[in-house]
Amino acid sequence: MNSQTLACNAEQLLANERERYQQLHPNSMALAASAQQHFLYGVPMHWMNDWGTPAPLFVSHAQGAHFTCADNIDYTDFCLGDTGAMFGHCPAAVAQAIANQANKGYTAMLPSTLAPDVGNALTAFFGLPYWQLATTATDANRFVLRWARAVTQRRKLLVFDGCYHGTVDDTMVDVVDEKTENRASLLGQVHSLGLYTVAVPFNDLDAVEQALVSGEFAALLTEPALTNCGMVLPNDGFIESLRALCTKYGTLLILDETHTISTAHGGWAKANKVTPDFLVVGKPIAGGLPAAAYGFSAKMAARMQSAKDAAPAGHSGIGTTLSGNMMTLAAIHATLTQVATESAYQHMRNLASTLEVALMKTIQAHDLPWQISRMGARLELQFCEKAPNNAAQARAAQNETLESAIHLYLLNRGVLLTPFHNMMLVCPSTTQADVTKLANTFNDCLSKLKATY
Repeated sequence: MNSQTLACNAEQLLANERERYQQLHPNSMALAASAQQHFLYGVPMHWMNDWGTPAPLFVSHAQGAHFTCADNIDYTDFCLGDTGAMFGHCPAAVAQAIANQANKGYTAMLPSTLAPDVGNALTAFFGLPYWQLATTATDANRFVLRWARAVTQRRKLLVFDGCYHGTVDDTMVDVVDEKTENRASLLGQVHSLGLYTVAVPFNDLDAVEQALVSGEFAALLTEPALTNCGMVLPNDGFIESLRALCTKYGTLLILDETHTISTAHGGWAKANKVTPDFLVVGKPIAGGLPAAAYGFSAKMAARMQSAKDAAPAGHSGIGTTLSGNMMTLAAIHATLTQVATESAYQHMRNLASTLEVALMKTIQAHDLPWQISRMGARLELQFCEKAPNNAAQARAAQNETLESAIHLYLLNRGVLLTPFHNMMLVCPSTTQADVTKLANTFNDCLSKLKATY
């Protein structure tokens, strides 16, 4: 089947599935209409409306690898809150820890008696000896950039084209005609971010060194793999070479593992024996409650303390009132010590590998030039025959209509993937039956796409 016919079929399938969605979800449709009276776009946060559905899917209950929507339909969840619920919805240990803490206080802007235990758990899990907490990974990245500039006395930041590190202004850039410019979708930014941020292609060591040789860069901030522009895996030795280049030119290496924590117990860096100057984690570390952390070495801790002590008294611009609150500490401790275990990761990786094989088998059976990229428990469907090496190649492989048609077809049959790039996560509660359901439904979807309407 040629690409033009496939595109036409995808448009028709998408139209059919949008009609089916409205028939299946009258309660979600009604809730969306009601919520519009007080919420912009009818949702508490506007991107909750960016799923490509006629109205948002409202959730009534979530447990393990499943959730139930307002229309009492059970869903096998492979989105898992886009990593926020990577260890499953409502893990029993986290639910119990939250319940226990609920009668002991939520927040006091003072350390909980759990603080030493949480510090030990973070170090045991990720391998770095010193930590600070934040409320979101966006906050953690923003704070780390302040620390990096303070300790190096440098202003510039190096990132990769296609990166995403939350809503940190410094990183909301793209490469346009070989220049770093504000991302076109960024709302309300009046400053040219390219003044202090430079973006270069991922997997391009020459471009990295050409930038760092100037000695102007406080930090290089990256995920071990790009995960928001379409998954882009690092070439063998790429991140290790970044570590060496940063050391050579006095630039701090920041690894954002908010998504790549899916790789293995302790994340990508620990599994691959790379020690960054700062490690940022967020989303799943508190079982789904808003929480993030950033870790660093004893040497870096001394530099940070020196910079803080030398500054005038007053607000540092680092930290928020709710950072490290008592409820969050309880949830982090339970997640890292009882839920995100080695055995849980082994289960997740094994099932993800099984799913990868099943999906590739289906793709090949339908003779389509697509592939599945995987990093531990995280997978992504990509409309290209060869894995993309950078963001430009990942963007070229995207097809919004085809992506939306597949996503909505699966959703209407009780299987949820992310609304962008059809990313999938396997959690400790995911079963072989869940994986089989996704693989079979995906096969049915491809058969529909190749049928003649």
